[in-house]
Amino acid sequence: MAIDLRDPDPAYLAFWRERHVCTLTTLRPDGSPHVVPVGVTYDPETGIARVITNKSSRKVANVQAAAAGTGGARVAVSQHEGKRWATLEGRAVVRTEADVIADAVSRYAVRYGRVPSPNPDRVLIEITVTRALGRG
Repeated sequence: MAIDLRDPDPAYLAFWRERHVCTLTTLRPDGSPHVVPVGVTYDPETGIARVITNKSSRKVANVQAAAAGTGGARVAVSQHEGKRWATLEGRAVVRTEADVIADAVSRYAVRYGRVPSPNPDRVLIEITVTRALGRG
């Protein structure tokens, strides 16, 4: 069921603040889906979802390959618990700026209750959300 991004249900937003393992779906160069578990943070005020990861990961390579000249790679992040589920779709780019990554790490620490270990190879997959789906 579609969620109005301009006026999402408070329960939907609360679900995105709870601690859940999520999945990120990117597309491989051959068009097949690559689905991996990740931590995701979502800022509904800016419409940005964030995934911190290692720069040498397959998901980063998929986003970089698909994002070139397109305004971002098409991706989706999802989570579920019982009958509740939520998906955010959008366009992703890889960000490498230290301040942007530090902000994403702080957001991750708030949602997941722990600060990730330092990683000099950390990057951010930043998703501009264009569509939200879910059921509360």
